[in-house]
Parts: sequence; C-alpha cells; structure tokens
Amino acid sequence: MRNPRILEVFAANILSRRFFCTNRLLQNAQGNFNEDFNNSRIAVSNPQRVLLGVGSSVMSLVDPYRADMIAIMGETTGIAAMKYMKTRMENDPEGIRILKNQPRINSSTVDLEKLKSLPDETLGRRYYNFLEVNKVTPDSRDMVRFVDDLELAYVIQRYREIHDLVHTLLDMPINMLGEVTVKWVEAFQTRLPLCVLGGLFGAVRLAPKQRQNYVNFYLPWAVETGMKSKFLMNVYFEERWEQPMSELLEELNIKPLVLPNKKSTS
Repeated sequence: MRNPRILEVFAANILSRRFFCTNRLLQNAQGNFNEDFNNSRIAVSNPQRVLLGVGSSVMSLVDPYRADMIAIMGETTGIAAMKYMKTRMENDPEGIRILKNQPRINSSTVDLEKLKSLPDETLGRRYYNFLEVNKVTPDSRDMVRFVDDLELAYVIQRYREIHDLVHTLLDMPINMLGEVTVKWVEAFQTRLPLCVLGGLFGAVRLAPKQRQNYVNFYLPWAVETGMKSKFLMNVYFEERWEQPMSELLEELNIKPLVLPNKKSTS
C-alpha cells in the first residue's frame, strides 16, 4: 500500500457508488440536509474507513489541491474533532440555532445578486467580492459521504461551507500562503486533523520569501487568532450579510493581520 496510486483508485471506487448524485444534491433549493445526507451517505466497514483515511491523507499530502481527497480525509479522520465542534455549538445560543435549523450555503440558498448590491463594507459584499476575485462558487464543497451520524455529518458539512467565509473574515487569498494561514486558525478552533496536517505540510510548499513572512507574521497571527477569536462555527453568517465587517470582526475578536510597510490585509 505504499503506492499512492493504489490508494487513490480504492477511494475512487468507493466514491463511484454515489458520485452520480452529487451535482443534483447541490441544486437542492431548500437546503434539506437530512435528505441530502441520506442520498449521499456511503456505508463502509471499519477497515475500509481506515484505508480511506490513510489513502486520502497520503494523496492530500502529495497534491494539496485535491479537494476530493481532503474531503475524505476530513470525514474519516475527524470524528473526535466533530464531536468537540458539536459540543461547542451546543453551548452557544447561536450555535444551537445553527444545529437546529441546519442552514446551507450554496448558490440555491444564497442570493449572490443581493450580496452584490450591498455596501462595500458589509460581510455580504466582501464575501461576494471574494468569490468573484478567486473565481469560486458556494457550490464548490462536496457533500458528506462517510460520516454515519447525521448531526456530526452536518457539523463537518457546515465547516466546509463556511470555509470561504473564514477566508473572507481573515482577508486571506486562496493561494498556498493564504490556505496554510487559514488552516492554522481552523486547526486551533476545530481540532480537525486535516487542518493540522494542512498547516504543517502546506508550509513546506511555500516559496522562500513566503516562508519567511509566514514564520515571522502569518503563523503567529494565525495561532493567536485561532485561540482568542470567537468559535467561528457559532456564527450564523446568513443573518449577518448586512453587518459591517469592522463591527463583525470586533465582535469576533479578530484583529487584521498587520505586515511591515502595510497598514493591514483588509
């Protein structure tokens, strides 16, 4: 099993059982997570789950842009972290409402044209700008497949669907430096193994100048932000589109990253 290609083929074979339904699920205008979960879930044995975890972890390290492998790694290695995240949500009024309502973030549930019309300083407009600049959509996140528990499955799905909003809050691009920085913030907040591995091994791929800035500025800031800011899984983003970013960042205790010769990243 030392050949990553073998592990990739195994994962692809498992995924093919339900791959046909993925695009349809993303078009669910009602955001019915229960139905989506039942349609996408793939039952695997414990040995298969271990193999999927190992295989996806290897492939994610070989190619950090393999979103499908990263998604599988998160589901098969992160159960303990999901339980931790769920507990933190259950202990927060806003988190409780999120767990109860199970809101979804995709192009069917988010009115992007409305966000485009909002003032520049609002969360909604900043999120819209992030999507436009980076040429991504809210539909870019796979549906959970390998988590058996419905509530835990929603937790990891929510984590995925707010990822670009975390980028927006932190004012981080989707290049390697930005992704590694966001992964460290998420790692300290969620305890997900995929975030820890992404932070550790993603940094190795940074260019020399990026690595120097990462060590001196980005990493310390990410660690402090991850530890001291409000738990971002407890933010009901859908209710905050019109909130000014400065006000929201202050509420979440997120201080913008300040670099030499640059006022801030925002």
